[in-house]
Amino acid sequence: MPSPVSSWYARRGKRLLDVALAAPALLLAAPLLLPLALALALQNGGPWLFRQPRPGLGGHIFLFYKLQTMPDRRDAQGQLLPDAARLPRLGRWVRATSLDELPQLWNVLRGELSLVGPRPLLVQYLPLYSPAQARRHTVRPGITGWAQVNGRNAISWEQKFAFDVWYVDNLSFWLDLRILGRTVARVFGARGISAPGQATTTAFTGTPASSPSDSPSKP
Repeated sequence: MPSPVSSWYARRGKRLLDVALAAPALLLAAPLLLPLALALALQNGGPWLFRQPRPGLGGHIFLFYKLQTMPDRRDAQGQLLPDAARLPRLGRWVRATSLDELPQLWNVLRGELSLVGPRPLLVQYLPLYSPAQARRHTVRPGITGWAQVNGRNAISWEQKFAFDVWYVDNLSFWLDLRILGRTVARVFGARGISAPGQATTTAFTGTPASSPSDSPSKP
């Protein structure tokens, strides 16, 4: 049986869907982005756009965009303060409504992101993945994904990766539509924004060899 990642939808149709939805969405979002950027620039004392290298399809690095919700406040030693100490009310609201993700529509149009796929994580996580977890890079990463609609930051890293790999093995047009629909519901419900006890989420440090996450099954 052919792999879902080699289907016509994965190779061609998914990109057509991305452009068809992202282009008008970015045009509609443009009037909102300007006042948001100004408000965040005032809050942060300058920067409003967050740019960071992230691994994409095949692990290739691209520049990832978000609205910058936290100012770069540092302690006396020059180290960044914890997220909880740097996330003001405006930034917290922007994150809760997922408005900080709007600049990623430009990443979608550039072909670096898809609307749906495993979230692009930090470059330093690349050597920490197990072979099974690394399969998340066999598809283009997404603004939203199966892990995001099944817990987002409120679930463990191992659960996220199991959801990501399940998505790779079951990628289809109908699954993408289902994820997009559930994403809208989760955004309005503002669920799963943070990990328990965290302002955002914890860092990934690798999965123990005995973890069952290398054998993902349908969630």
